Amino acid sequence: MEYFVGIDWGTQIHRVAVLDGNGRVIEQFNADHSGEGLVNLVKRLKQRAACEPALVAIGIEVAWGALVETLLEAGFAVFSINPKQVDRFRDRFTVAGAKDDARDALVLASSLYTDRQSYRRVEIDSPDVIRLRELSRFEDELKIELRRVTNRLWQQLHRYYPQMLAISPAADDRLMWDLLEAAPTPAEGARMSSLRVKRILKANRIRKHSADDVLLALRTMPLVLAPGGAEAASEHVLFLLPQLKLLEEQVREVGNRIKRLLSAMVEKTAGAGQPPCDAGLILSIPGVGPAVAATLLTEASRPIRERDYESLRCYAGTAPVTKQSGKRKTVGMRQACSPRLRNAVFYWATSSLCCDSRSRKHYDALRAAGHQHPRALRGLADRLLGVLIALLKTQEIFDRAKRDGAFAKNPLVVASA
Repeated sequence: MEYFVGIDWGTQIHRVAVLDGNGRVIEQFNADHSGEGLVNLVKRLKQRAACEPALVAIGIEVAWGALVETLLEAGFAVFSINPKQVDRFRDRFTVAGAKDDARDALVLASSLYTDRQSYRRVEIDSPDVIRLRELSRFEDELKIELRRVTNRLWQQLHRYYPQMLAISPAADDRLMWDLLEAAPTPAEGARMSSLRVKRILKANRIRKHSADDVLLALRTMPLVLAPGGAEAASEHVLFLLPQLKLLEEQVREVGNRIKRLLSAMVEKTAGAGQPPCDAGLILSIPGVGPAVAATLLTEASRPIRERDYESLRCYAGTAPVTKQSGKRKTVGMRQACSPRLRNAVFYWATSSLCCDSRSRKHYDALRAAGHQHPRALRGLADRLLGVLIALLKTQEIFDRAKRDGAFAKNPLVVASA
């Protein structure tokens, strides 16, 4: 690299610092976050460097967005770094804790010049992975919002209508929503007919409750509230119900789009003589569903693309953290990881306990060794990530019979894999 650039990202203005090959500051300037501003930034860097864009290293804290994509499309080598590491590098310039945009840009450029191994190179993923990442993250946002509205509904029912909670303790039940639309207040619920309740049960395909059970719950003595309290709370509930139905429908639609996109990615390499794609290999492993596969492919795209087991287990939080000082040594759970990837691997390990006998045996062995459930589950997840990387390297679909046969011949080798 002949030039090193640090960019302190901002919502409206980016601060840029440029160093030459000897680490000397040659220019500092601002760039607007707009279409014209980013184009001028690329032109100014090319004019200043007077070399191939690939020989210009650019350090930045964020690894996504229009700024990063513009620089990558222009041919520059872009490197990202965790903001916590930048905070440590900042101590080289001041120990007083001073911080400003110009200093941060200079810290990024200087640390990239001296400690490039602390950065990771940013690469653009395929269009399918970019779309899959957006859908997967949006699905999580919808589920969080659905949970929030559901909790608000539960609080209102607990306030004035506990009869509904006796029918269904969770407020995310469509049977409860339909009953609330038909009878939003306890007085109306007590007057509901058996025929109407039967129709609602039939529409929701409910067999665990009979019409008599529902009517018995609705006709219990209501709470004593101030005049108008039940009516006010029922209006609140009736406004929440359309939000709940819309969010549930969107969650279902986004989930279907993720399934269709994964299927399309698998079908692209389904021709004769072509190795299976990464999506097909991941989906072949027991316990992996569309949601887990989408998270693995998008949140850990680089470790999966490079078949890097050590990076993948660090991203997922299954790699332990060791702290040693003198005679004291502690091993604890890794906190610095991707929360979405950690959750996906957690659900993967949990579901594999039910559908894979080898996973269950590995988990039981860890519990028998004295480990608690969370530690045993992390150990199982770590093993499953090793299986995933092995399949990606060999480009072979998971074969349960082949795995069990290898284990029968040499259990020690397979168990440690």
